[in-house]
Amino acid sequence: MTFPSLQDALDQFRVSWAERVGPAIARTVEADNAALAAGPLLARALRPGDAFPRVVLPDALGRPADLGALADATPLVVTIYRGGWCPYCNLALRAYQAVLAEITGLGARLVAVSPEAPDHGLDTAQTNALGFPVLSDAQGRLADALGIRFLLSPAIRALYARFGHDLPARHGGGEWSLPVPATYVVARGGRIALAHVEADYRRRLDPGEALAALRRLPAARAA
Repeated sequence: MTFPSLQDALDQFRVSWAERVGPAIARTVEADNAALAAGPLLARALRPGDAFPRVVLPDALGRPADLGALADATPLVVTIYRGGWCPYCNLALRAYQAVLAEITGLGARLVAVSPEAPDHGLDTAQTNALGFPVLSDAQGRLADALGIRFLLSPAIRALYARFGHDLPARHGGGEWSLPVPATYVVARGGRIALAHVEADYRRRLDPGEALAALRRLPAARAA
């Protein structure tokens, strides 16, 4: 089955957003993304062949979800997003929802994770009509283990506060931190088969690439 390009949708939104907010704000975001990409963050992120972290996180209803046990039982697609306040994240979540049947048909499971508290995760799941679990990493344990969490720069912190994005409140308290968006295909048993980690939050792994990686897994081919 052919699906529209996720990146095309993200790029279209980026253009319209820049027109709405003006060049000064757009330049601030561009400069911050470039600084994050040039820093040490991406070099320390887990890569294919590494073991995916075995953590237990609450789902949108507060129930524990054991990612290690899930990976022992079935291949996983784990997509890390910034929060339901992020329009790019919502576009990405809906794109993955569109291929959910394809993922499950390959014998795999799809899971999304954000630093937001479970009640915000529930709002995101309901707003986007998601049929897969949305987990809360409010303490950043998974993001830290993956090597993808960072503190927001003062300029971006001020910008988000201006836009009404009180991230510490949405995360249940704590720092102004976020994970960079990332998507992992995890083989049964817990080894990372594909890792897409992107400093520019406006770029995401197309679901078709995740499906292709699943098809290359022995367990998926046998499903």
